[in-house]
Amino acid sequence: MKNNKIATVTRMLLLLCGIGLVMVLFTPMWRIDLDAPQYPEGLRMLIYANKLAGNIDIINGLNHYIGMKTLHADDFIEFKVLPGIILFFALLFVIVAIVAKRKWMNFLCILFILFGVVAMIDFWRWEYNYGHHLNPEAAIIVPGMSYQPPLIGFKQLLNFGAYSIPDIGGWIFVAVGLILLGLVIYERRKHKKQVSISNTILFILIGCITLSISGCSSSPNPIRIGKDNCDYCKMTISDKRFGAEIVTKKSKVYKFDDEHCIIEFIKSNKIEKKDIADYYFTNFSIPNQLIKVSDAHFLQSPALKSPMNGNIAAFENEDSLEKTFSQINGNKISWEEMQQ
Repeated sequence: MKNNKIATVTRMLLLLCGIGLVMVLFTPMWRIDLDAPQYPEGLRMLIYANKLAGNIDIINGLNHYIGMKTLHADDFIEFKVLPGIILFFALLFVIVAIVAKRKWMNFLCILFILFGVVAMIDFWRWEYNYGHHLNPEAAIIVPGMSYQPPLIGFKQLLNFGAYSIPDIGGWIFVAVGLILLGLVIYERRKHKKQVSISNTILFILIGCITLSISGCSSSPNPIRIGKDNCDYCKMTISDKRFGAEIVTKKSKVYKFDDEHCIIEFIKSNKIEKKDIADYYFTNFSIPNQLIKVSDAHFLQSPALKSPMNGNIAAFENEDSLEKTFSQINGNKISWEEMQQ
């Protein structure tokens, strides 16, 4: 039974996790940011373990016009039971640290992961109900439109951009889960091969870094020809050879039908450059492919006849550009020159 004991460093980390969960009671767990032209400073809803905070009154006023239910903490049973559940897990972490049994820690890990899954499902269900069950007598009705915010990430809702991401308390939960999972794996491997503590710490750090990178990664969206509109000129994107995109660090995507439009949009300062994750351009040679601006080679020529007369095409490599360059009169142009 001696091999069933967990290491001292594991016990200390479990105690730290228990303290961290208590801190969740005093910090927002999740936040939903709303961005629209009429609210340049943005609106924010903060979700705590037992209450809602932020610009709730303004959001409720907007919800009333589109037929959504107003948000009140008393309407959510979750706010009544969640603080107790968090304290239960905090206490359980402390108990497992004191008992110092590997089997107990394994049980705690399974229980904690199940709670996380159930919590996310419940959150999605709450968003679905509020976004789909609308008042048919609302002042503004858009046929077929629902207003369910994204579970995580970005979603466009009419003229509002909605961002849904964990806040301090949510990230504490994620960190606690990663540490617990790392400790379970460490103790399991130590039980078999006596793996060093340094390897375990490295594993946990790699897990945290990987989660951070994946949570903040920003990727382009496919441009739907004939369906998507240009975010600058508002025209329907119709030529598959000249599309472009801006992706922000919050994963919001702006689409354009021409290089001229993306340049003018950048100059308009509607979004700050520090908030931009990357720029993408349609590969003129392979129109369904988007390439990063750092990998793109540009050709400018009146013969290209792009939708808004930017007349600039992007290519993935020099060979593709040279092939087109040999067929039309034009000039090679850099991304820096395009922005001047």
